[in-house]
Amino acid sequence: MIYRWFIFVVMLLALRATAKEQPNVLMISVDDMNDWTSIQGGYAGQVHTPNLERLAKRGVNFTNAHTASPVCCPSRTALLLGQRPSTTGIYNNGQWWRPYLPKAVSLPMCFRQNGYRAFGAGKVFHHTAGFNPPDQWDDFQRLLFRDDPWFRGHRLNYPWSKPVPYPKGYPFSGLRGTPHEGDWGVIPSLAEADYDDAKSVDYAINVLAKKHYRPFFLACGIFRPHLPWYAPKRFFDLYPLEKIRLPQLLANDLADVPAQGRALSAKRRAEFLNIKKHGKWKEAIQACLASISFADAQLGRLLDALDHSAHRRNTIVVFWSDHGWHLGEKNHWHKSTLWEEATRIPFLIAAPGVTKGGTTCPRPVDTLSIYPTLLELCGLKPMPGLDGTSIVPLLKNPAAPWAIPAITEFQRGQCAVRSERYRYIRYADGTEELYDHAKDPNEWTNLAGAVKYKPVIQKLAPWIPKQFAPNAPSKNAYLFDPKSYSWTLKTKNHKK
Repeated sequence: MIYRWFIFVVMLLALRATAKEQPNVLMISVDDMNDWTSIQGGYAGQVHTPNLERLAKRGVNFTNAHTASPVCCPSRTALLLGQRPSTTGIYNNGQWWRPYLPKAVSLPMCFRQNGYRAFGAGKVFHHTAGFNPPDQWDDFQRLLFRDDPWFRGHRLNYPWSKPVPYPKGYPFSGLRGTPHEGDWGVIPSLAEADYDDAKSVDYAINVLAKKHYRPFFLACGIFRPHLPWYAPKRFFDLYPLEKIRLPQLLANDLADVPAQGRALSAKRRAEFLNIKKHGKWKEAIQACLASISFADAQLGRLLDALDHSAHRRNTIVVFWSDHGWHLGEKNHWHKSTLWEEATRIPFLIAAPGVTKGGTTCPRPVDTLSIYPTLLELCGLKPMPGLDGTSIVPLLKNPAAPWAIPAITEFQRGQCAVRSERYRYIRYADGTEELYDHAKDPNEWTNLAGAVKYKPVIQKLAPWIPKQFAPNAPSKNAYLFDPKSYSWTLKTKNHKK
């Protein structure tokens, strides 16, 4: 008996030592947050994101960071698997990676395989098959849209969702004729503590408050500022309509844009025109800003919890958005383009003992860097087959030389390459765009046809993937059982 107790004590002390030696990870994601924050200055007016400023004072703020894809599912899949859409074949929101890539090792699974405990809440993976696939985590909060019927209304979006009536007062924006999720406003019957994001953060706060004898990987996905832009009234009050600043527009801005680029922009133009027609543009921007500030407040709650926990000095904090968002720039509304507003994101990392607080890095980086960077920071072995590069050198010295551009892919065969100065876009048909951000931050003048800029294109073009994987099957190709979290492929035939 004494011998067994001795072994138990030795193992317990070993676990405690491991937890102290290896850092924890708190990964905080937001949805659709563009560069309209106080740390990036993408908005012409004042935006209230004090907690992003607070986090920036602890680590490195990457001011030229970009998504792997400007739409939720391929963006999150790329980040969490460490592989680009051109590698996985996950190009759109209608695809499920889990049944198609059963051997893929996701970021939380990798940490679990290396002795960490993995916790998750909110929107981490894309929600086409659950925010948090249960086989990826030790514990997770299964908060789905079905728990918030006011959020999606009566439309059946997911295998587990149940149609319910829209809440009384819908649409709260007073604007009809927009998509079901295109609403915004204050829901009088909903308390701030009952918002889905508040519940997700509650879960993460509880994890941070506990003692852990093994290092942990905690992912908290904040859904805002994704549509619909519902937020408590106090966040709308931060942005009086008379102080709202509209984005600058250029007449005939798309005249020098290739047909495929114009086609991407046209998909949401009717929604934008409807908003402008009814004089709701400023109201919509107000609601988006309110949602950004609400997300920032949730970040603040997490930082408070970390500061009051025993894990503050040994926890890496990484904050990212899955992609950006257009609010009228280039006459576009929504995401799903390869232009700056759809790809540029807030991205910060605070790593105790590595980063110097309050520093900024202008080097181009993309979200494929997160997987290898966290492995290196935590002293874990590199994962083979990752497409990204660790940015630990930039965390140590944000001014270090950096020759790797940021890569963004959207749909099969289409790609943008962002260097520190230029954005180069090539569409599937070979047509191109090139913008000089030193002179043209609004991307109003396409320079791709100018002989003077051929050397720039020749330098950036090799970064575009030589091959793009075939499209993965759509989610409609599977029968999904949410109870057992299992899939059955209906047919082996799917669109390539």
